[in-house]
Amino acid sequence: MPCDLTIETLRASLETHFGKIPESRVISRSSHKLINIITIAVLAVLCGADGWVAVETYGKAKQDWLAKFLDLPQGIPSHDTFGRVFSKIDPEKMESHFQEWVKLMAGKLGLTVVAIDGKSLNGSYDRENSLNALQMVSAWSSNQGLVLGQCAVAKKSNEITAIPVLLEQLDLKGAIVTMDAMGTQRKIAQQIKTAEADYVLALKGNHPTLNNDAQDWFQGNREKLEALPEVIVHRRTCESGHHRIEQRQLWQVPVEKV
Repeated sequence: MPCDLTIETLRASLETHFGKIPESRVISRSSHKLINIITIAVLAVLCGADGWVAVETYGKAKQDWLAKFLDLPQGIPSHDTFGRVFSKIDPEKMESHFQEWVKLMAGKLGLTVVAIDGKSLNGSYDRENSLNALQMVSAWSSNQGLVLGQCAVAKKSNEITAIPVLLEQLDLKGAIVTMDAMGTQRKIAQQIKTAEADYVLALKGNHPTLNNDAQDWFQGNREKLEALPEVIVHRRTCESGHHRIEQRQLWQVPVEKV
């Protein structure tokens, strides 16, 4: 959470953005306020919750803190309540309000690195009906730990078609957008440039000619890379991860020199 964001500011921002979502329940028969249900779910998702049970677990773990700005006379809703309430909320309206709120939060510090990544949604695979898991493409603000937006991958499609839709929803000005080789496409790169952002795209076998040219250049100059005048930046990193020591080297070279 941004360091200048107080509990009162957080409460006000949540009410401003999510208080607009219409109530579809019978109020007299509802134990929990809609704004409380939405607020807990949103904060849980930002902390990594990927299902209603996880949302309930987050709420119970953070109940004392949540009670500082939410009225919780009935405690934390059950996972069934979360699922039932959200099934009645227009997903497009919810996504729109969520994105506007995230933009406000992200604007507190400004974007630096936005990571675009695709993944399967846990629990969405329907084995009985032989339906594949729902594929989502997400935009993650690395420096702030915020999900900036998500876009579902349409059936019989792939991430290449979903990424431009997601990018269109984001204010990327001044950011560095990263993504894996699936997103290494001319149109996607141009879209990022048009948004006044920079990009770091992975290069693999899905672009064999460019990939081979780059490999040939680096292999041919391997012994003298650090001394080449066209190498703008050279960095080495060494860190522990995945039960091993990982060493990486980075060379930044203008593409016209490769």
